[in-house]
Amino acid sequence: MNENPLHSTTSTQPSDLAKRIRNFLIAMAAIILAVAVFLGVRMDATSTSLPQLAEESVPMDVALRNGKPTLIEFYANWCTSCQAMAPELHEIKQQYAEQLNFVMLNVDNSKWLPELLKYRVDGIPHFVYLNQNADTIAQTIGEIPRNILEANLDALIAENPLPYTQSIGQVSAFNSPLTPDKPSTVDPRSHGAQVQ
Repeated sequence: MNENPLHSTTSTQPSDLAKRIRNFLIAMAAIILAVAVFLGVRMDATSTSLPQLAEESVPMDVALRNGKPTLIEFYANWCTSCQAMAPELHEIKQQYAEQLNFVMLNVDNSKWLPELLKYRVDGIPHFVYLNQNADTIAQTIGEIPRNILEANLDALIAENPLPYTQSIGQVSAFNSPLTPDKPSTVDPRSHGAQVQ
């Protein structure tokens, strides 16, 4: 009874049919994975990016002179809220392009420091709404749902008060009846400490 283990009739390995099915399933999984990766990369490449939106935006100096209302967005490429809003902003920009200017200013570019100071940008995305005369009428900070942004833009174009914003500057004609008796000689930056 000299039995060669290589020619054993007792099979411990899968049958030929089982091997073929396993190989077929592995090949199908590899194809599906490759297609998913390809489509994922392609979708990511065709999605709207912040630099692309900035490239397509109206230059600030043109927006201030052309007589159209303007939406300025202060953004940064690393801002996740800005990135999340980019696809919808791209669609909104296409929808409203004839009626108003879209300006994008990157807060990481020191060129825009005067505008950052002027509009008191301390969080992004920061939106500034300018009327046809380039006067600031409102500002909002943070991620804004599309329907709210569109309602604000519709009101801006129609020269109506914006329904979803925080007013800046003078909001009422109230004049305080209190006035200081004499001007203060203390420098407000001294925080009460007098240096002689």
